[in-house]
Amino acid sequence: MKKSKPKTRKTVKKATAKAPSRSKKRPAKKTATKATKAKSMSGLDAAAKVLTESGQPMTAKEMVEAAEAKGYWKSPGGQTPHATIYSAIIREIAKKSDASRFVKTERGKFATSK
Repeated sequence: MKKSKPKTRKTVKKATAKAPSRSKKRPAKKTATKATKAKSMSGLDAAAKVLTESGQPMTAKEMVEAAEAKGYWKSPGGQTPHATIYSAIIREIAKKSDASRFVKTERGKFATSK
């Protein structure tokens, strides 16, 4: 006779999935339309708009002052918003080259490319 191995029961834990909760559905959020809430302009967009309106090359500091005076853009509270705008313009020129909205005319001054 052959010796047989003793039979063992392997216990397998079955994963039990929780039933989805039957809570009340929330109403859809109302989205603001352009007429009710205007989207704020970014610093680069404001700089491009100011340069287009002025028609002459400007420094980053002049662009920030003009954008704040016209209400296009307000610095979020940093001490050097002009340095932020300057570096953002330089990044856009480097990344997009010919497709950039800005062109560097002389040291520290920019104009619109179109």
